[in-house]
Amino acid sequence: MKLWTVAPLDKNEASEIQNKYELPAIIAMLLQIRNIKTKEEIEDFLFNDSEIDSPFEIKDMDKAVSRIKSSLDNCELICVYGDYDADGVTSTALLYSYLETVGANAMYYIPSRETEGYGMNKSAVDRLKEKGVKLIVTVDNGIAANEEIAYAKSLGIDTVVTDHHMPQDILPDACAVVDLHREDCNSKFKNLSGVGVAFKLIMALEGEYCDVNSLLDNYADLLCIGTIGDVVELKGENRVFVKRGLQSIMNSDRIGINALVKDSGLFGRNIYADNVSFTLVPRINAVGRLGLSQKSVTLFLTESPEEAEEISSLLCENNSERQNIEKQIIIKIDEQVKRNPAVVLDKIIVIDGENWHQGVIGIVASRIKEIYGKPVIIISRSGESAQASGRSVQGFPLSEAVFACSDLLTKCGGHPMAVGLGLESKNIELFRKRINEFADSFTDMPFDRLNIECKLNPASLSVDLVNSLSYLQPYGAGNLTPVFGLYNMTLAKIIPLSNNKHLKLIFTRGNATVNAMKFFTSSEEFPYVKGDILDLAVTLDTNEYNGSVSVSVIIQEIKASSDNSEAILLSLRSFEDFCCGNKLTKQQIFDLLPDRNDFAVLYRYLKQNGGYNFPVETLVHKLDNKLSFGKIRVILEAMNELGLIEICEGLKSNHIKLLEVAGKVDLESARIIKKLREVSQ
Repeated sequence: MKLWTVAPLDKNEASEIQNKYELPAIIAMLLQIRNIKTKEEIEDFLFNDSEIDSPFEIKDMDKAVSRIKSSLDNCELICVYGDYDADGVTSTALLYSYLETVGANAMYYIPSRETEGYGMNKSAVDRLKEKGVKLIVTVDNGIAANEEIAYAKSLGIDTVVTDHHMPQDILPDACAVVDLHREDCNSKFKNLSGVGVAFKLIMALEGEYCDVNSLLDNYADLLCIGTIGDVVELKGENRVFVKRGLQSIMNSDRIGINALVKDSGLFGRNIYADNVSFTLVPRINAVGRLGLSQKSVTLFLTESPEEAEEISSLLCENNSERQNIEKQIIIKIDEQVKRNPAVVLDKIIVIDGENWHQGVIGIVASRIKEIYGKPVIIISRSGESAQASGRSVQGFPLSEAVFACSDLLTKCGGHPMAVGLGLESKNIELFRKRINEFADSFTDMPFDRLNIECKLNPASLSVDLVNSLSYLQPYGAGNLTPVFGLYNMTLAKIIPLSNNKHLKLIFTRGNATVNAMKFFTSSEEFPYVKGDILDLAVTLDTNEYNGSVSVSVIIQEIKASSDNSEAILLSLRSFEDFCCGNKLTKQQIFDLLPDRNDFAVLYRYLKQNGGYNFPVETLVHKLDNKLSFGKIRVILEAMNELGLIEICEGLKSNHIKLLEVAGKVDLESARIIKKLREVSQ
């Protein structure tokens, strides 16, 4: 369960925005909620599709242009040094493609994720020296490559850095360091991806008479894919890149992109940011994860239809392979959790396995984080050494937690929401202990949140309302697809679809009837019944069938209206803190410690229903909120210990089975009850 929150809304201010700019009411409300309020902000957000600030606002851009033009004049071999993810390969393709058009003597280099890792390395510099490279231009990397750039300089190779990652205290000794996060950089917009910075560089190379519209026509498809792939905020210039790029992808001159669109099943369809994020980007990233990033760059550059089809097919195959590898790791984690449920009780979940593919453990960490609503670190052991990747929840600085354990690590890096690290396998248990000590000391450890923009009256749902939401597109980081709340909805009908793979749910409230879809949930997995009063967190779309257009309501999350998500999560945390040996307040102990009647309430329900096969937190609703969630967990643990029930909880499946019992059982004899009694004294 996540913490359900509804964004604050100033109705008066929203009304002013609506009237002043003649916008639909729902758009004015969402702009107010998202703090887009001034004339400049609103016009830039809704209507700008071409205005880009001068690249020369960026520190060292003039130096970068001067050094690159010197190479052009002297026909020096220039190497565009990229990265293996979607942002890195689009940056590489964009700059290399431009250099070719201006007659440069150019090549590109993408390091292997498996054998070289991220960024510049000395072995690669040696190979570039052998090829006669005189200038390296980094894209989407380089800001931390002080040692490697100094080494290149010692070999007579100059470097121009273009990057968007945070600088270290000392900048590299390069001819130019183009990074918007430099403290001495005065550029207004700071949140460009690597491909955005590369685009600013070619704007600067075009000079005073740069035709931005023409450059966008040529490169917006690459800009769009890289910007979405790097998950930077879709505001300001990034929004321009993606708006223009989505149009360009549907009509791209790049035969490689056309082949990928076709093989991804998007041909002939309107393409949105979600399609790029969940369909195109994973295919590009997959080859990087599996060691073939050069292929992605070639796909963007090739003029051969046969080569485009071959590489596109390879990308799709690799993506399927990546998905299978990911699935196998998740199955192994599920088995671990079933064997040892205590592993997910910590505030930061740390799970390790032998020889898990390093290219996918970050994705796996994201999946596990979504299930448990906690920061997660997944570790792959390989003999005496281990590599790890972590993902956090909003509000918890996972990078700080990792850096606090740096004495145990061979390497570490990242930002508040995502980290990468290395350590010796023998230190994994100590690392798990230490990083959770950091979490225990962290003031007000946050819960994973479900952010609802606003509550909607179901009677207000209409095709016109949904169509008006197009003002806000493209959606992405910093401008998420709006999630709306439909509260106190009575479940009237449950209709299985697609061989019970999905559910169509019909709800009523007052005179309104709402048809909603709950995807990838079968009727056996759905814990609610007709007549339940439920809260829905939904996204909205339109659906056309036989020439008729209707509102499509897609359920993202669902809970009983009587459930207080914060109270349930706080109660669960009390239970987890108790299990982990953390000190509890008297109120927390009172919330957890059951009496005989509490046992009877839960046991009677389980017996009447022949056990329970749904998420355990839904028992709070099933028991009419008579017991706190923490108390339910304590009772289940005690009954499991005493042989009254058998519990098997995995990542997605939960089974509580009643066991045959001969004679009476002393509930107070359970270890968990004894321990609670002790700490309550």
